[in-house]
This record gives sequence, C-alpha cells and structure tokens, in this order.
Amino acid sequence: MKFAVLVFPGSNCDIDCYKAVEDTVGESVDYVWHTATDLSAYDCIIVPGGFSYGDYLRCGAISRFAPVMAEVAKAAEQGKFILGICNGFQILTEANLLPGALRRNMSMKFRCHDTKLTVVNNETPFTREYRKNEEIIIPIAHGEGNYYCDEETLEKLKANHQIVFTYGDNPNGSIEDIAGICNEKGNVIGMMPHPERAVDTLLGSEDGKRMFTSILKSWRDTHDTASVR
Repeated sequence: MKFAVLVFPGSNCDIDCYKAVEDTVGESVDYVWHTATDLSAYDCIIVPGGFSYGDYLRCGAISRFAPVMAEVAKAAEQGKFILGICNGFQILTEANLLPGALRRNMSMKFRCHDTKLTVVNNETPFTREYRKNEEIIIPIAHGEGNYYCDEETLEKLKANHQIVFTYGDNPNGSIEDIAGICNEKGNVIGMMPHPERAVDTLLGSEDGKRMFTSILKSWRDTHDTASVR
C-alpha cells in the first residue's frame, strides 16, 4: 500500500503524519507537494494539519485551489482513502469533499490538549479496529474547529451514519459535539483531533494507532478481493 502526505505552504503536521504511517503500518509513504498533478500511484492520501497559506481568508480556502486538490477529488471519486486532519479537514470542507464548515472556536481561543472522543461509526475503512461507542484519547490543536452545518445537512449526516467521532467534552462548540465526519461512501474522512499524535504511549496515548492499521486492513481486504476476481 502507498500513502501520500500532502504538503502545502504552512503545513506543519506533515512530518508527524509521515512518521505515524512509518511507525504504525510500515508501508510506503511519500511527501507530495501541493503543485502535484498526479496521485494515481497512491492508495491513501493524507491531508495534514497546519496553517496552509497562513489560514488567510478562511482556513483551507486558498489550499482548495491548489493543483493537487483536483487529483484528491479524482482519487475520492475512485474510492481511494482520503484522511483530512485538522487543517486537512478544513481543506476538505472548502473543496466540497465533505459537507459543512469549520468556524472559530466558541471560546475564541486556540485549544491544545488531549480530548476524549467517542467512536460513533466503527464501520468506516478508518475506524474498523475500534469498538462502536468506544472512548479514546486523541489530542486537539486548533482555533477554528467549531464544526457547523445546516439542519438539513445534519439530518443527512445522521441518517447516513456519517458522524464518525464526537467529543466527550466539546472544546469548540461544534454542532452535536461533532469531531469528525465522512462522506456518504465512507472513503473520505475529516476530523479535527490529531490521530498521528497519539500512536505511542510516550505521546500520552496510542489510541490513534488503530486508525492507520484500520486503513491498511481495509486496503488489504479490498486488494485481496480484487486479486481473487
């Protein structure tokens, strides 16, 4: 399996994501610059956290026009796995690959600490190694993590089981305590907490490790099935 970690001007969690893939699944992983126009070699694309383009206009509003994002959209349509973390989540909403938007935290303060999450949907390619309703510890680091959508979109998210993670103690005011969502197909996920920062007990939690092992297991199942056919 091959992973791509995108790099935008201002990304600062790309190295964390790269190391998380290396340390948890040991699969091939490359940094891919935002000007890239071909992602066909990759099976999973990680859009990392940071402050892409300085978070000017809105978080992710400029990055969504980077050449690589057209390839991310193509990969999503092909069913490849797309994981957007923090600023990556913001970029995916700006690119309309996920519904809703991320607004300023209700406190108007940057929040950086461990957070308790509930795994609402453990049937995605990213969460299959968690138990439904399991509580996990994953850190956050954001100033604009307040997830918002209109009532119609919220009902669709609930009906389609697109709410993947919720906060135990909402740190930012996001609607329905939402910490992470997926698209209807389940192959694109965005979340504000940082699983790549929770892959070893030395970091305070290794609860993020199973997100990466879930991705690998899901890919292997699909790949083995395709090989049999």
